[in-house]
Amino acid sequence: MNDNLVIMGVNAPRIHQAIITKLIYGLTNLYLNGQTHLFPYPETMIDESQTSPALDVMLVDAKTDLTKTMIEITHTQGVKKDIQKMLGLMRDYDVAEGFVYDYKLGIWYRFDLTQGAATENSSYCQSVGADLKDLLF
Repeated sequence: MNDNLVIMGVNAPRIHQAIITKLIYGLTNLYLNGQTHLFPYPETMIDESQTSPALDVMLVDAKTDLTKTMIEITHTQGVKKDIQKMLGLMRDYDVAEGFVYDYKLGIWYRFDLTQGAATENSSYCQSVGADLKDLLF
C-alpha cells in the first residue's frame, strides 16, 4: 500500500523559500520585459541528463539552455559549505557567475569563474545587469 512512499529530507525554512520566491519573481519580470535573455528556474538540477545538484536559483540562457548564473540561499552556518559547493559546480559546469546569500546577516558573496570572489558590489549580477539585493523587496 505504501510502495510509492518517498521520504524527503528537506530543510527549507520559510524565509529561505521567501527569498527564492522574491528572486524568481523579480528575475522573471526582467525576462518577460526583455531586459534579459536568461530565464530563472527555482530549485532545479543543473544537469538534466543525470542526477545532479539542485540549485536554489539558476539563470539559464533560453536559446542555448546553458546555465549562466547560479544562486544559493543559506544561513550563516552554511555559508562556507555553500561557497565550496558553488565554486565546484561553477568549475564542473562552466558557469560564469555564482552567488551565495547569507539571509541572516544580509551578506551577498559573488563569484566569477575567471576572476574569483568579488570585493565590491557583491550582489550585482552582471549576466542580467541588475542588483539582486534590489529584488528582495
